[in-house]
Amino acid sequence: MDPILSTEEKQTASANSSEQKPGKGRPRRRRRSRKPRDGGNNWTPQSFDVAIAEGKRRFHDFGLPDVLMRAIADLKFEYCTPIQAATIPHALNGRDLIGKAQTGTGKTAAFLIGIITDLLDFPLPGERRKNEPRALIIAPTRELALQIASDAEGLSAHADLSVVSLVGGMDYERQRKALAAKPVDILVATPGRLIDFVRSKEVDLYQVEVLVLDEADRMLSMGFIPDVRTIIRQTPRKGADRQTLLYSATFTDDVMRLAEQWTQDPVTIEIESEHKTTDNVAQKVFLVSSNEKYQLLRNYLRINGIERAIVFGNRRHETRALADRLSKDGIKAALMSGEIPQNKRLRTLEDFRNGKIEVLVATDVAGRGIHIDGVTHVINYQLPEDADDYVHRIGRTGRAGATGTSICFACEDDSFLIPDIEKETGVKLECIHPDAELVKPLDAAAKAAKGKAADKASEQELEATEQAGDSFDEAVIEAEQKSSDSVQPTEAAATEETGEEEQVAAATSIGEAKASELLQSAPEAVADSGEAVAAPAEDTVSDEAAPVEMLAQSDERALEPAPAQVAEAKSNDDADTAADADKAEAAEVVSVSAPAADSAEQAEQAEQAEQAEQAEQAEQAEQAEQAEQAETTENKVS
Repeated sequence: MDPILSTEEKQTASANSSEQKPGKGRPRRRRRSRKPRDGGNNWTPQSFDVAIAEGKRRFHDFGLPDVLMRAIADLKFEYCTPIQAATIPHALNGRDLIGKAQTGTGKTAAFLIGIITDLLDFPLPGERRKNEPRALIIAPTRELALQIASDAEGLSAHADLSVVSLVGGMDYERQRKALAAKPVDILVATPGRLIDFVRSKEVDLYQVEVLVLDEADRMLSMGFIPDVRTIIRQTPRKGADRQTLLYSATFTDDVMRLAEQWTQDPVTIEIESEHKTTDNVAQKVFLVSSNEKYQLLRNYLRINGIERAIVFGNRRHETRALADRLSKDGIKAALMSGEIPQNKRLRTLEDFRNGKIEVLVATDVAGRGIHIDGVTHVINYQLPEDADDYVHRIGRTGRAGATGTSICFACEDDSFLIPDIEKETGVKLECIHPDAELVKPLDAAAKAAKGKAADKASEQELEATEQAGDSFDEAVIEAEQKSSDSVQPTEAAATEETGEEEQVAAATSIGEAKASELLQSAPEAVADSGEAVAAPAEDTVSDEAAPVEMLAQSDERALEPAPAQVAEAKSNDDADTAADADKAEAAEVVSVSAPAADSAEQAEQAEQAEQAEQAEQAEQAEQAEQAEQAETTENKVS
């Protein structure tokens, strides 16, 4: 391991190298002497006490700037991870480096600590152009780039350094303004968006001092290497003018060829446990049938009270359906796939980080961009078709020394993939059958509650139907009786009886129509209760036209009086007073509205009484409905 050079030695080596290998025809910027280190607000590294532990390395041991140590203390970093302990000394000495480490091992903090220390120790003299970053970090995905930028802001929280991110799928103009607002110290970007800014000459990379290529193997597999080559050509020459740090999860021949092109005399660091998967993650497989997978997932999440988990599926439409179903079952779940707009994906990740979302349902492509600490469980709802994807999936948990759990649901459709996963990871997976409680049917209680509600609704519907029929029968019978009693054996009365029979027939017809309407609207009566009876007439009528007009008004003017009835009513103007009274009484009985008053005042009183009764019935029905809904909700929750 190279010794950590002193400030004077670093400056001398940098000056000598610059004289031998000038970069791109432009003079290498001369650095000032080391800037005094101050944590600010009287903070001292002594206030950040971390005990010396055998076999572990503290951040105190590197002689980092106080402002950086204060940020490390804020983030509660105490001891270095293996990749940090192995790479930070070389980064501080200005060496090019090739690091092999899985995701979640702390490599992001490793290269950021080196960058921030370098920028703080050697500030640039004089004026700086705003679009000239001093450090450039290239990442393959938007989510990873934004996560790196967030980590950089956290580690430079007490330092006077600016961090800007340029990623696709977000507002180009806003990023341009951020780039032009003030001199940029650390620029984090994806290849495609950075190419756009380079070609438009809105960013100048000729002054980059440190270049980081994160997840180089992914950039290779995603076809970004041509863009990356174009970008690197815009930076100073490797070696004396540019420090290059390349990180990859694998060291394939292609990756090593790229490293040879872009680095000079690099230090190679390989941090890999005996297994490809971290030892901090417990792994097991549940053997289930395909139709038991969902109930196992839902029960497992609820019984274990899981608050931060990622569920992986193989297809977009399958993950979409799974996220929707979990949400309908009351689990705070959200979808994370390539089809989701970038702004929504960022909001979703932030909600997941803050605990507003408990479960992310993701595809492999989107899942690799999730770099959030504190994920306790990774659930492989479907086993990945590529064993390498399994390694990346479970890398979302057990990050930075934390523990995690990986669960696989293996059914008749994908259990044959288990041997490939075991071969890739070097781990023998524990395959077990889930407890009966985990696969119990989901809908037993829900079905019982739903059946009870349906029975109650049927009873109310039947009751409303019977009431409608009874009202019609009583009205017709009573009308016939009173009509018979009112007939007089005189010639004038006989003439009037004919008119009365026509009116009774009309009333009967209206009653039949009313009953039919009530029968048809009976289901609605369960909810609205009380609208089976029509509102009474609002206008007063003359004594002569009362029988016909009141019948029409009792049906909310839905039916107009027949011309024959109107003519008959007018032809009886000269009838004697007793016959008129009998005729009005018969019509009153036949009507399904409230009894008609002999005067406008009595009619209005009857109307008000009926409206009050209807309002009371509606209120009772609404209370019954609310009680039923509360009971249904309680059953679902239980």
